[in-house]
Amino acid sequence: MKKYLSLVKFSHTIFAMPFALIGFFLAVHQGYDLKWELLVFVVLAMVFARNAAMGFNRYLDRFIDKKNPRTASREIPSGQIKDKYALAFVITNSILFVAVTALMNTLVLFLSPVALLVVLGYSYTKRFTALCHFVLGLGLALAPIGAYLAVTAHFSVVPLLFSFLVLFWTAGFDIIYALQDIDFDKSEDLYSVPVLLGSKNALLLSSFLHLIAGIIVISAGFVGQFTVLYWLGAGLFISLLTYQHLIVKQNDLSKVNLAFFTTNGIASLFFACFVIASIFIQI
Repeated sequence: MKKYLSLVKFSHTIFAMPFALIGFFLAVHQGYDLKWELLVFVVLAMVFARNAAMGFNRYLDRFIDKKNPRTASREIPSGQIKDKYALAFVITNSILFVAVTALMNTLVLFLSPVALLVVLGYSYTKRFTALCHFVLGLGLALAPIGAYLAVTAHFSVVPLLFSFLVLFWTAGFDIIYALQDIDFDKSEDLYSVPVLLGSKNALLLSSFLHLIAGIIVISAGFVGQFTVLYWLGAGLFISLLTYQHLIVKQNDLSKVNLAFFTTNGIASLFFACFVIASIFIQI
């Protein structure tokens, strides 16, 4: 179990899961019943979809990862998990994801293959397009609107804004993360924004994407008519986005992991806490 949790970097669930909870509680606040079993289904769907996506990414990239000194020790290339078991893990989680959506509502069930197509298809994209970061962002962006649809079975502006926020936020920090492999990716003819634009311009684009994310955070606050707690969370979220750009330099990537996991994990978790609190506490 420990090996499989490591395979899919289960701790990285902290990026999208808080936004799924935002989508869920936004729906509840609009007059829908708080059904705890439905919340469990939403969480399980998130876990199964992410397990399938990350497991497939590791399976598909196993030969590439074996060549890359930074990733050669991962579970599949190092032989800790056999190829066939990793693929079985992906298939099992994909089936479980669809099964859980069937327990929600018909719309979510019908959309589940589309969601799988996005999250699994991401793994192919770095082989032919530098837009791979945006496809990853799109996959995580399904969290808030997906959770909202699980409750309401219809679309709405505010959860869609949070989905666009996740899209630009994720693409921005994934570009930073990709800086670590710029030389290796070039040697293997793999695509990424750093390979396409170079380190300096990649960091500038990442900053621009996070600027857009910040603008969406502010826009969602006005559209959703949130209380002061939301704005405290928004200020913290934007501050942490800014912080990661201050600690990662073109010629110093030593703090990429701090920017990628710690900073973004804290930003996601605390922002969700403030947003959900603002939904139910009117101050």
